[in-house]
Amino acid sequence: MDQGKLILPPERFQLTLERLSYLILENHQNMDRVCIIGIQERGVYLAERIRQLLFKISGAEHFKFGKLDITFYRDDFRRRDTPLKASTTDIDFLVEGKDVILVDDVLYSGRTVHAAMSAISDYGRPARIELLCMVDRRFNRQFPIKADYIGITVDAVDAAYVG
Repeated sequence: MDQGKLILPPERFQLTLERLSYLILENHQNMDRVCIIGIQERGVYLAERIRQLLFKISGAEHFKFGKLDITFYRDDFRRRDTPLKASTTDIDFLVEGKDVILVDDVLYSGRTVHAAMSAISDYGRPARIELLCMVDRRFNRQFPIKADYIGITVDAVDAAYVG
């Protein structure tokens, strides 16, 4: 089995999280209108870290926070050989008129974000939706989706040398 490549050492990862948190605060002077929603599963871990930093940096605690499972909003959930295991959704607020920041670890094809935007609509109509991802694999997009907050961009193309 191939071993993954470390693209962001721990100290650089922390610095990147801090940068992303400051960008959010720069772009949202009124955190009362903000909802941060982590996409299950790994986006939730990232969203939790961002949440902690926002509180530490600014004392901002008035924004809403949630966890979103998109399993049954995926366009491929019925096409799998094995059933998908759903996680929990924990959103106890409406997003109506709010600025939603969706958080995920990797932006790859865009399918997960597309499903998340569909799922968010069950909780109201947000004023806007922004996307924060730690890794943007920009050459693999299948949907026209672009992140607003990016930790690192990785130029890796699957099947680049298929002959």
